[in-house]
Amino acid sequence: MPVVLGAIADDFTGATDLANTLVREGMRTVQLIGVASGDAPADADAVVVALKSRTIPAPAAVDQSLAALAFLRQAGARQILFKYCSTFDSTDRGNIGPVADALLAALDAEFTIFCPAFPENGRTIYHGYLFVGDVLLSESSMQDHPLTPMRDANLVRVLGRQTPHKVGLVPLAAVLRGPDAVRADFMRLSRGGYRHAVVDAVRDVDLRTIGAAAADLRLVTGGSGIALGLPENFRRAGLIERAQRADLLPSVRGDAAVISGSCSAATLAQAAAMRAVHPTFDVNPLALAAGEPIVAHALEWAESRLGGTPVLITASAPPDQVRAVQERLGRERAGSLIEAALAAIARGLVGLGVRRLVVAGGETAGAVVQALGITGLRIGSQIDPGVPWTVSLGEPTIALALKSGNFGREDFFVRAFTCLD
Repeated sequence: MPVVLGAIADDFTGATDLANTLVREGMRTVQLIGVASGDAPADADAVVVALKSRTIPAPAAVDQSLAALAFLRQAGARQILFKYCSTFDSTDRGNIGPVADALLAALDAEFTIFCPAFPENGRTIYHGYLFVGDVLLSESSMQDHPLTPMRDANLVRVLGRQTPHKVGLVPLAAVLRGPDAVRADFMRLSRGGYRHAVVDAVRDVDLRTIGAAAADLRLVTGGSGIALGLPENFRRAGLIERAQRADLLPSVRGDAAVISGSCSAATLAQAAAMRAVHPTFDVNPLALAAGEPIVAHALEWAESRLGGTPVLITASAPPDQVRAVQERLGRERAGSLIEAALAAIARGLVGLGVRRLVVAGGETAGAVVQALGITGLRIGSQIDPGVPWTVSLGEPTIALALKSGNFGREDFFVRAFTCLD
């Protein structure tokens, strides 16, 4: 059967998170790194194109997303999903609104929805306000994100600053009444001139309701949770098989390492837990800026320690340290230095025989995957919600877990490799 669902993700770990959700719901899924030049895999029900477009200028994000859309439509995708972070990471200029507007126009569609909710990971939407756990997004650690600080939890307002079109709300009361009520709200808003609608969701069952209501939308946007309700639409239409094992991966042996570039609170706790029991190398951005050969030092350090236990190489740091570095180097220079160094370290580790690799942080994962020349990933079973093991297409075969900064339990780095054994 041809590809039925095509997805465009604005970062690499988010793409993997989405692919994980689809696999868990029974869709054979392949994640492509950037826009492919050839045909889509013949044995995939869903293809996720992973872009690195979350924080680039909005016009460039639009161009990349439209190129991905053209590829997915050529592959036969009947519905398009634009995936962004469950914390709606963006700025007042975009890129969520501009990309959604461009995709709608290219699809000749009039209306779409926005639902980044992911209750399993503590992201819920009520009256249009996004919560992280039991606090508003604007009161969570995301308020101090170094690239996309989120200081307004009202998604209708946030999106309204990114698009010239009217933004409405489908409240939880409608969602609780079921798919027909949600569809009715879609129609009401669309007829009222609303091109966009934020949709409330506080439970996984709400996402399944919303997914069922969105069966006929050409474009759906949201976090990975919105994909919970989409596969059943395709099964109901006879477009994918009802009983299939979608998460099988080949066995991958080899040395193991963790590369961490995220500075989220969750990743800092995970790095601390691993540091307590495994060898750890800290990447100092000020030393990088001073021209010290940090990449060579890291690889020399790793070579003498690989073979027995996973190692951690990390540039993760608390917010106050991140701010101090950014004040010295500038935000963009600090980020690019760290990304380039971690990508070079990853390439060197693979040269030393590492074949099982965990990467933390969306920007870091994008840089690492590109540096390794990986063009695609087959998606396997999850380690923690939103984070599956994957296996790269092509040679050498590498097992990768690409972790969004905020995801995973505190022992994630320590436990991840046991899921492969």
